Amino acid sequence: MDGIISAETKNAVLSNTDIVSVVGEYVQLEQRGNQWWGCCPFHNEKTPSFSVTPEKNIYYCFGCHEGGDVIKFIMEMEKIRFPEALKFLAKRCGIEVKYDSNPSYNTQEKTDNSKELYIDLYNRVADMFHYGLVKTETGKFALNYITSRGISLETIEKFKLGYSPADRTWLKKFLKSKNYSDEFLSKSGLFSKNYPDIAFFSDRLMFPIFDRRGQAVAFGGRFLRGDAEKSPKYLNSGDLIQYQKGDTLYAFNFARQSIRQERKVIFCEGYMDCIAYHQCGITYAVAPLGTALTFDQIKIVKGFADTILLSFDSDGAGQAATVRAILMCRQQGLTVKIITLHNAKDPAEIMVKFGVDTLTAEVNCAKLDSDYLLNSLSQKYPIDTPEGKTRFALDFFPYIDALQTDIQRESSLELLGRTLNVPVEAIKSDYSHRDEAKKRVLVKKTDNKNAGQDKVLVNAEFRAVLAVVSDINQFELMQSRVSEDDFENPFAKELFLILKDCYKAGDLSFSSLLSRCTSEGIKHEVTESVALGEFSHSSAQSVAESIDKIVQNSLKRQSKAVLEQIRYLQNQPMNLSNQELMTKLFEEKKVIDEKLQKKGLSYGSGIGS
Repeated sequence: MDGIISAETKNAVLSNTDIVSVVGEYVQLEQRGNQWWGCCPFHNEKTPSFSVTPEKNIYYCFGCHEGGDVIKFIMEMEKIRFPEALKFLAKRCGIEVKYDSNPSYNTQEKTDNSKELYIDLYNRVADMFHYGLVKTETGKFALNYITSRGISLETIEKFKLGYSPADRTWLKKFLKSKNYSDEFLSKSGLFSKNYPDIAFFSDRLMFPIFDRRGQAVAFGGRFLRGDAEKSPKYLNSGDLIQYQKGDTLYAFNFARQSIRQERKVIFCEGYMDCIAYHQCGITYAVAPLGTALTFDQIKIVKGFADTILLSFDSDGAGQAATVRAILMCRQQGLTVKIITLHNAKDPAEIMVKFGVDTLTAEVNCAKLDSDYLLNSLSQKYPIDTPEGKTRFALDFFPYIDALQTDIQRESSLELLGRTLNVPVEAIKSDYSHRDEAKKRVLVKKTDNKNAGQDKVLVNAEFRAVLAVVSDINQFELMQSRVSEDDFENPFAKELFLILKDCYKAGDLSFSSLLSRCTSEGIKHEVTESVALGEFSHSSAQSVAESIDKIVQNSLKRQSKAVLEQIRYLQNQPMNLSNQELMTKLFEEKKVIDEKLQKKGLSYGSGIGS
């Protein structure tokens, strides 16, 4: 703790900071007379009601009535306290921060610079990993891999790609030698929670994740060699004091200026796709971070872009993510187009095989989202039968719901009618009375269960989430005890993520849930469950027990994974490093099994069997 920042520093920051410049990094502003106007970053709106008055150094929204000076703005946008916001702005304009031992005002909180200290740590570690990739023999295989994917040394330098050492104890020893304390490092997210000397990332190609200032705040690590079944392909930092993955976008610090100039942004699948776009000069590409796209991430770019281009994988999961993102972006009033890659699985492959011009052409030929959806549905449903046309229309209706103007909705209903060769009046009738249309289709589905519908695995996990759908008040309990990673059933996981989106948007209504659901099979199960009142008499205790069961099963899978690693090591040369890792794995399994025993279960060791 450094004490109280002086009033002199505060006044210097306020007088030397251009509030228009600061706010303009978060909001697209347009000058009108003596004021600047834009769409408010604190609530969803279509017509700008957010104003900045540079003469008075204040901002104010006439819609939600949020207002204040530039320090408060940074506090709200960066989710930091007053002292950190003041230091943030002081650093930005080159003002020395001075402290007052006898302050004349007491409204300021004492400064806690933990966030800046962890950012400094991550910048140092990113530099070390980068050196390990480009300057060491042990990192050469990772460098060969990344360059074989067509990534240039210049791009590697720009994104500060790195390599984390295979020795999982090296990082802790090195940082301890630099006088970092055990307590500080234990909260850094760089080490195992159960085994604080073991690095979270080891023997991986490393992707530093930067905040909008270009500071490293987190990491993603890609597995390159060994037994892929025993290690996840990607590991990503969890939420930290300086980083929340749900409201951060990879490469936004590099892309922001291009997004402002082009008025468009590409949301792509992951780190490599994003880097490939940038290397090809398409520098308005960003990526979500190890999670589904969130409304907070959309809001980051909404102030700068009018059009969203989606570049996700073409597999089933990628298509589902695309449909979900279309609905979310349309709900924010944004135009959406879909990039379809031909003769290659990702942007990096197109860059290597066909060159920059081909990738640029693919981006320029992006389809409007309505055309993409209609084409996808035409491959899913036969439109030469009344039943097929009805299912087709029912799947397209959530898109119409997401549109924000009557003209857009009317035009899309007419487009749907032309596609199905059905009078628009009939389309509008089913749109207005879709529950009746669904009933007609559900009767048919009973006779032909697999026609045009996902085969949903309705097991205990899925039924637990269905119970929460029926009693939405239980969602906070579920969210506090489990994460999406605890689900094994992908349909249960998808439904849980939809509920999270609804909760974050402040709308847990049944219609809100269905509008976000892209799986016809899940829609059917949810609708049928609610209609039958299957869980209407479930007690809060029974829901809590179901949630506990999900946690127990997740722990059992973790225990099994650790056991497999132990068995693998037993067949390897038992050098000092492997002995240390074996000890840590035994300890990790012990911790997991103790958690299981507390829940009344045990999971046998099976070691050596």
